[in-house]
Amino acid sequence: MDLSTSYMGLTLKHPVVASASPLSESLHGIRRLEDGGVAAMVLFSLFEEQIRQENATFSHLLTSGSESFAESLSYFPTAADYHAGPDRYLDLIRRAVDAVDIPVIASLNCVSDEGWLDYARQIEQAGAHGLELNIYGIETDPAISSSEIEQRHVDILTAVKSAVRIPVALKLSPFFSAMTHMAMRLERAGADALVLFNRFYQPDVDIERLEVHPALELSNPGEIRLPLLWIALLHGRIGLSLGATTGVAGAGEVVKYLLAGADAVMTTSALLRHGPSYAAVLVKGLEHWMEAHEFASVALLKGIMSHDRIANPTAYERANYIKVLESYQIPPV
Repeated sequence: MDLSTSYMGLTLKHPVVASASPLSESLHGIRRLEDGGVAAMVLFSLFEEQIRQENATFSHLLTSGSESFAESLSYFPTAADYHAGPDRYLDLIRRAVDAVDIPVIASLNCVSDEGWLDYARQIEQAGAHGLELNIYGIETDPAISSSEIEQRHVDILTAVKSAVRIPVALKLSPFFSAMTHMAMRLERAGADALVLFNRFYQPDVDIERLEVHPALELSNPGEIRLPLLWIALLHGRIGLSLGATTGVAGAGEVVKYLLAGADAVMTTSALLRHGPSYAAVLVKGLEHWMEAHEFASVALLKGIMSHDRIANPTAYERANYIKVLESYQIPPV
């Protein structure tokens, strides 16, 4: 049975990939991920702000308004909150590439196309097999339009692609108003893969202390549906790789993502819950499903349930929205 797949130009022995998480913050954790059975790993994210943290403008942003809103001091991160600086990150890439036999993909969490681009080159020189750009920003300026935000993504990608030769993936949010059009723009700009979707970690409000504080919850299987929809819609329409992430709790989610058209299935929450060795459980579950359904390779099942290949593509469109609403039955009193 052939479980191999191609993702962002990298040949993987199977589709299960460890997405960015605390598990890859140390060489020990990286080795555990490989021993656990992942086919590749995305290192924990290095933030653009970490690279530019000595910039006076950033220091001002961290403290701006704190005189009026005391909770802002506890909400925004300080340099000490970051797990690793840029130099340590580069060193970890070098040591990881030497220590493991699977692809190591670096991760940059960025919001601009400014002076950190030289660092992308250094990531390539350190030996990373690929680079994932996690463009994460919450635009609060009412003068900034949606078209400007979209152009920012294209500009960041274009700048990075001009700086490096390793494959580059973009991890996107699900909030574009015309996702297919945006995906095609990013493909034309040179993206090697899209990862769907980024999870926004919105803050919560403490109603007793009247404080805003960060909140983190691991993903659950119900969150698979939005990325599953868009992977199914994009498969066959764009030529770049599709990485699926969010909601992978077991092998069933791996199978669903592949059927929709994903080239790689990424997980963090399941590995944090069960440990890195759970990756082998996911792979074994995929293999059992393929045997039961007589698929000799991942290539044969990939995308067979995508929008362009199923008999009734309206199941992914507005007709399904109407059907779901009409099918709901109010429980008897």
